Amino acid sequence: MRLEDGYYKKVLDNLYDGIYLLNDDRRIVYWNKGAEKHTGYTNSEVINIPCQEVLRHVDDKGVSLCKDACPVFQTIQDNSLREVDVYLLHKEGHRIPVSMRIAPIRGSDNQVVVAVEICTEGSPKFTLQQKLREMKDLALLDQLTEMGNRRFLEMNIRGKLEELARYKWPFGIIFADIDHFKTINDTYGHDMGDRVLHMVSKTMSNSLRSFDVIGRWGGEEFVVVVVNVDGDKLYSVAERLRRLVEQSCISTDSETVNVTVSIGATLGQPGDDAHAILKRADELMYRSKHNGRNCISMNRDTKTCSLP
Repeated sequence: MRLEDGYYKKVLDNLYDGIYLLNDDRRIVYWNKGAEKHTGYTNSEVINIPCQEVLRHVDDKGVSLCKDACPVFQTIQDNSLREVDVYLLHKEGHRIPVSMRIAPIRGSDNQVVVAVEICTEGSPKFTLQQKLREMKDLALLDQLTEMGNRRFLEMNIRGKLEELARYKWPFGIIFADIDHFKTINDTYGHDMGDRVLHMVSKTMSNSLRSFDVIGRWGGEEFVVVVVNVDGDKLYSVAERLRRLVEQSCISTDSETVNVTVSIGATLGQPGDDAHAILKRADELMYRSKHNGRNCISMNRDTKTCSLP
């Protein structure tokens, strides 16, 4: 039975995972309901559009995979199965971590059709909704970004400082501020500013481990609490956040809006209280601003990343 007959399409449309098919030009020829849910793009928006113009996959270093490193192109070339972990671009502009399984299929005309399965990471949807409700009831939720607020962050940092003092369990703080955010609001309006905040918060939260904590400190500032890290690991996490935000974007009818973040990162130290470690991270973030933005400053050593 052919896919066009509707039977297999109905089966695929009822899968939770996203499924899409590409022809040998990497144009999208089928897009199921799961792909719509995971990416925000409807079937009518993507059919016959090149995959690289829609999802714009990058690796965990923010490097584009849509040219020489495209796993779909490699599958078309060598006819091999593949499974890769990537970040795709949601319609709202933020990055989503996914595992993709890519399989080549040859039709009766010997043309290659590539089937791609998208498997999202994270907890079941109902568990996340329950957690958000609990945070809202406790006045710990930032309404705009739907992540923890300042009170939530302060509680978590105090808890991590107690663990550091009692058990020597290491942790670090990442303080991130969106660069030129006032210009975004002045140029595009506050609705776009809200969309940018949502995009950045989603991109960063989606790229963290389940036991790390992120929240909105206020305005365009975000704080991340990263557990069980040394200096190198903390810097690696901060760099991943920076790169993925840099590779996120919001598309309007006339242009594409990109932003970057300046980051300060520091490890918890014996004798720290919440105010001291946050003040240190905040000062390091401002050092990144002074050094050109879109970079990371960590303790006394400034590690500056290339500007776009």
